[in-house]
Amino acid sequence: MTIVPVSEIPTVSLLFHLKKLVPATPEPDAEVPKPSQSFNDRIGLIRGDITKLEVDAIVNAANELLLGGGGVDGAIHRAAGPGLLKECRTLDGCDTGSAKITGAYDLPCKKVIHAVGPVYSSRYKKASAEDLAGCYTTSLQLAAANACKSIAFSALSTGIYGYPSHDAAHVAIKAVKDFLEGEDGDKLEKVVFCTFVPKDVDAYNYWLPRFFPSTEPEAESDWEEVEGGESAENGPAPVEEGEAMEVEKPAEETTDVTLPDVPTAEPTDGGPSPKKQKPNDEEKL
Repeated sequence: MTIVPVSEIPTVSLLFHLKKLVPATPEPDAEVPKPSQSFNDRIGLIRGDITKLEVDAIVNAANELLLGGGGVDGAIHRAAGPGLLKECRTLDGCDTGSAKITGAYDLPCKKVIHAVGPVYSSRYKKASAEDLAGCYTTSLQLAAANACKSIAFSALSTGIYGYPSHDAAHVAIKAVKDFLEGEDGDKLEKVVFCTFVPKDVDAYNYWLPRFFPSTEPEAESDWEEVEGGESAENGPAPVEEGEAMEVEKPAEETTDVTLPDVPTAEPTDGGPSPKKQKPNDEEKL
């Protein structure tokens, strides 16, 4: 994958226009958001390698130590070079549900925002959702405070941290929309969701039209079906076909695809460690 300029990242408006995103079917008694051309022009969706996006800031799915790891975290550190790890060593880690910002070094973006998502707990869904929303909100605040006009998010916590992709996408998109509706929302010109594995592709194809409805006048019957695992922004992906997006959301997969680990040549004395869930009195009993 070559470097992708921010101007070439498809927006929700374009994907609706190209009939690559399916308008959501209204659910009984559900509140339908008012369509907004402005929002649809500022939300981007792309499937691929987040390290190739030429945006102002990319958001890394980091651990509490901020010293690199596997998956997206490892890919970002590898692409950025050793300078990123050196700067991260000065940050004294980061709390779950928050984020910190660094330079981007050899990456095509300008900044890297390291967000520490929660290890998912089905017993404490509300706490997990609050921490995940905190990652997105803090990242957006950091981007705006550092004069970043565009930002791209990886699918935080949906890898080895076990957050179900559909639940995570719902939290992520809501947090982004809430920020854009707030007083600092106009400081960001483009917010991009970058997916990689089929379950995340499906989740964002499902939830984006429900938060950002189409402003296109065509009847729903004219729209194409986007198959499970198919990337709306890049056409059919080389994965097994699933069910059409109009049906109920699919069950979560139990396996994931990971990106390359951090090179073995990098320092290992401060390597990643398993992330601990926040203590909870009920869990101690």
